[in-house]
Amino acid sequence: MRPHHKLEAWSKAVDLVTDVYKKTDTFPKEERYGLTSQIRRAAVSIPANIAEGAGRHSRKEFAHFLSNSQGSASELETELITAHRLGYLDEASFSGLVSEVDSNYEEKRTSRLFTSTATARHGLCLRERILFSKIYLWERASFIPIRQ
Repeated sequence: MRPHHKLEAWSKAVDLVTDVYKKTDTFPKEERYGLTSQIRRAAVSIPANIAEGAGRHSRKEFAHFLSNSQGSASELETELITAHRLGYLDEASFSGLVSEVDSNYEEKRTSRLFTSTATARHGLCLRERILFSKIYLWERASFIPIRQ
């Protein structure tokens, strides 16, 4: 089993991709190469970045790819707002997708920011808590200003 298969954030992101594809199926045909394509690419990029980061060998690289994944989530949310304003998504579909994006984003953010004790409340397995705790500690160490 690849390392990303064990990550709950990756699994939820793959579920989000499936939902996005289903909801964008109803978009106008003239948007096939426009907004539909952009939304789908941003959605696919979220779990793809998580998987790529999990497959790397250093915590720094993993943190970098988690950050890219969060950027894709922000891009996706913006595109969903645009689709909703254009009338391509009804209120229920829009709210559901944005809620999924937000929960996925919040899970990755929480995983990166809290120690293993705090992340226990968010349903992460022991391996994820340990890994994310190390990422958190590494990030904290790299941002501590050096006194001269």
